[in-house]
Amino acid sequence: MPKEPVTSFEVHPLTPERWSDLRALFGERGACAGCWCMWWRVPPAVFRAQQGSGNHQALKGLVDSGVIPGLLGYVDGLPSAWCAVGPREHFPNLERSRTLKRVDARPVWSIVCFFVSPRHRRRGLTPELLRAAAAFAYSRGARIIEGYPLWHDPGTPSSRSYMGGLGAFLAAGFVEVAQTSKVRRIVRRYLDSEPGSG
Repeated sequence: MPKEPVTSFEVHPLTPERWSDLRALFGERGACAGCWCMWWRVPPAVFRAQQGSGNHQALKGLVDSGVIPGLLGYVDGLPSAWCAVGPREHFPNLERSRTLKRVDARPVWSIVCFFVSPRHRRRGLTPELLRAAAAFAYSRGARIIEGYPLWHDPGTPSSRSYMGGLGAFLAAGFVEVAQTSKVRRIVRRYLDSEPGSG
């Protein structure tokens, strides 16, 4: 059964000053088995070799260098949700993916990962994160932002849902542009004006 929606939710870019908040949200496991949201950023062999503390240091190095790899969501002032977003070329494994290959040659920003604390799941945070990601991308010059959600069916493992579900993207104003597999879609939001400006 869905939980009550949250009443106080803020989203901020991940900067060095907020690193401790991300660590608190991800916990010792780095959100999922030592990933630290590095799966799409480094070759698979490198990812496996540095899984855990190595991925932790790699992500921290990005943040310390001034890269903003994603957005942190806060419920009642506490870090509660994460969304990885950036120019598609920042995610080399995405560029190499046959299933999620580029739809066309237009420059796009990509949303590749979500993590919501267990206590705040099923409370409508993902569409809010998506709207914030669209606004952030627009502020950095993006005019197309896309995601790669799972089309849920009863046989789809929940472990594959870290890229989001189709319903959340549609609720945030995205439209389906490609069906890349039985369970995966490519969706886009076209940012002709600042999201939320009317």
